[in-house]
Amino acid sequence: MSVIISAMEKDILIKVDKLTRRYGQVEAVSDISFSVSRGEVLGFLGPNGAGKSTTMQIISGNLAPTAGQVSINGFDILDEPLQAKASLGYLPEQPPLYKELTVDEYLQFCARLNRIPRGQQQQAITRAKTRCGLQDVAKRLIGNLSKGYQQRVGIAQAIIHSPEVVILDEPTVGLDPNQIREIRQLIRELGNDHGVILSTHILPEVQATCDRVQIINRGRLALNDSLAGLNARMQAKQLLCVFKQEPDLAQLNAIVGITQIEPQPDNAWLIHYDTDNPADQIAALAVAEDYGILEITPQHHTLEQIFLDITSKDHFDAAATQMTQEASNA
Repeated sequence: MSVIISAMEKDILIKVDKLTRRYGQVEAVSDISFSVSRGEVLGFLGPNGAGKSTTMQIISGNLAPTAGQVSINGFDILDEPLQAKASLGYLPEQPPLYKELTVDEYLQFCARLNRIPRGQQQQAITRAKTRCGLQDVAKRLIGNLSKGYQQRVGIAQAIIHSPEVVILDEPTVGLDPNQIREIRQLIRELGNDHGVILSTHILPEVQATCDRVQIINRGRLALNDSLAGLNARMQAKQLLCVFKQEPDLAQLNAIVGITQIEPQPDNAWLIHYDTDNPADQIAALAVAEDYGILEITPQHHTLEQIFLDITSKDHFDAAATQMTQEASNA
């Protein structure tokens, strides 16, 4: 049965609905739902054993789900696998390269594998080489190329048939900083015309290339947010205040918006707030009451801190429950 996409959903290229995969009594993936649209790069994160690789294998058609549905460009991955996979380009963590071939020979082989008509193969090869910056190494053996160029060849084979969807699994592992920058730029360019899923353990890579971030933990989605929303999470509503004299906590708590005050070492106080930044009111109170203000510093979370917090045991159940409810209401 084909998945019919409405006019409002015509730019949704990947649709995952209530995906579940069990191994005996163990649920590696549990009731996951999300979508990826054209022009979007989705960062897919998760700790080891979270179910990320299982999800990627199901989406790419290499593993059948126990329950749920995946559509690629409107085609169900189980019911119409040929049409779905024709719309999919996949770069696994270890690129599937034949290192005894030249770049041109390998891409010719990939063009034939993807059933590109003979008269269009050379054009497709040239286009893939141009997009991936491989023109100058086209006649060289793949085994003699640097790891960065081999990754480029891997991406070229994934996009040679101009798929609607591109899935990249750890594309910058083992690359030097210059190579990483070049691959990131290529991923951003792919995101202009395709729907891209980027699986990575490198958190700064998500901030550099992705439009949206998704974190999976213990088989369930724990976060699905835009990069703007993630940046807002990183701007924690906290102030670290240091005074010469111990402040009157009742007076501080009376300031509108302050929700919690935590004592810190050396007469410092961590002040939480939920509305506008109360730094001006705190400073005015400190001057009026002669607390002897020494410091008021906004506190920021890093992406690593957010990742650790979301995947920690204490926060996981509440976050996963919220994500499930949001997916059900979508």
